Amino acid sequence: MKLLVTGGTGFIGSPLCRALARQGHELTVLTRASRSSADPRIRYLAWADPGWPQAIRGIEGAINLAGEPIAAKRWSPAQKTVIRDSRVGTTRRLVDALAALPQKPSVLVSASAVGYYGDRGDEVLDETNAPGRGFLAETCQAWEAQAQRAEPLGVRVVRLRIGVVLAPGGGALAKMAPPFRGFLGGPLGSGRQWLSWIHREDVIGLIAWSLSQPALSGAVNATAPEPATMRAFCRELGRALRRPAWAPVPAPVLRVLLGEMADMLLTGQRVLPAVARRLGYVFRYPDLPRALAASLPRSCPESDLR
Repeated sequence: MKLLVTGGTGFIGSPLCRALARQGHELTVLTRASRSSADPRIRYLAWADPGWPQAIRGIEGAINLAGEPIAAKRWSPAQKTVIRDSRVGTTRRLVDALAALPQKPSVLVSASAVGYYGDRGDEVLDETNAPGRGFLAETCQAWEAQAQRAEPLGVRVVRLRIGVVLAPGGGALAKMAPPFRGFLGGPLGSGRQWLSWIHREDVIGLIAWSLSQPALSGAVNATAPEPATMRAFCRELGRALRRPAWAPVPAPVLRVLLGEMADMLLTGQRVLPAVARRLGYVFRYPDLPRALAASLPRSCPESDLR
């Protein structure tokens, strides 16, 4: 397929593009700045280039992963605007460009997040549950609403609600592992909040699978089948690193250090991938110990989407 990708140079997007190119797809990647590509199947276009909407003519599918990293900076009012606009505004701009194409792509796989569900305690959640409240939940709702604007164009839209992504070299573990290695690791807050995680290989797999499933549309939870409480997650992380998980970080300390962002860490969602399981997606890393073993020092190879 000829595919358009936004967010194609990030933690998920970079290995995704390489994997899709190995499968023979031709990729056009929208980036903040133009760059050269060593792979003839991947070309880069800059968002700032006024000609990019015309340059994407002929695409057969689109993958939208653009968005400012949630934990990049403290959530000042200005940073919250950046987080929202980098998702909602970028998706609006993308769908506007798709609407102007003489031939529309058949599918749009657009990222969202499990933050859509808000703080739900121990409630078991699947794609049928209503959205929650709060900054992240409301941002995800607006984000998804922009993607859904492509549906009246005849585009099949898959809204991928992604959990906490585990993989070598970045993501959540880049921030969580160092304290454990220094014998200072432990659960955040009460430790009872749920953490819906997924290995990056399965995010890549779910995106590729979504492209190939013509009957699939709507919300799809991109989470592993076995969410864990924060306490259980930290216990497994300690085991994987051969370190104790004995130093919990109290909620008041997190709130002083992180401000409003602490709510993201102190609350959680117990999310299950009901749609993916029902339609036959097979997870490469369905359980936490194997996912962590593949994400820490002895890393797994990039997905080849076999």
